[in-house]
Amino acid sequence: MHFPDTLDFLLHQVCHLHHHRVRQVFESLGLYRGQPPILRILWDEEGLTHNELALRLHVTPATMSRTLQRMEKAGFLMRKPDPADQRVSRVYLTGHGRAVQEQVQQALQRIEADTFAGFTAEELTILRGYLERIRGNLWRATEEKDPC
Repeated sequence: MHFPDTLDFLLHQVCHLHHHRVRQVFESLGLYRGQPPILRILWDEEGLTHNELALRLHVTPATMSRTLQRMEKAGFLMRKPDPADQRVSRVYLTGHGRAVQEQVQQALQRIEADTFAGFTAEELTILRGYLERIRGNLWRATEEKDPC
């Protein structure tokens, strides 16, 4: 078996293509790939700190700070100082950040439809089980804590 025939290479291609498709769809909304999960959290609960968001999304606080700066510059959110502790800022949606909710949800549905077109409900159930096992294997191999 040569390299392009391995399951690992196939998985790499699938991940790469999915990443590319997500980028295409969200760029049309003025968003980057990692930003919709932040919006989804804020649609449910505004006023979180950047550290709280980083913990929920399993990214470093530095990564979250850069992403929030970019989203603030694009007009999706704003940061306000915490009234009880001026060293801490809390994150809130702008009108634009709220208005894009329906478009983001439609984009996510489109990505899922593109990705899983032609699969039966039974095949999707089986695939979910396989992907959960792969995720668990990789968490164990990297000694990461299972965030789910």
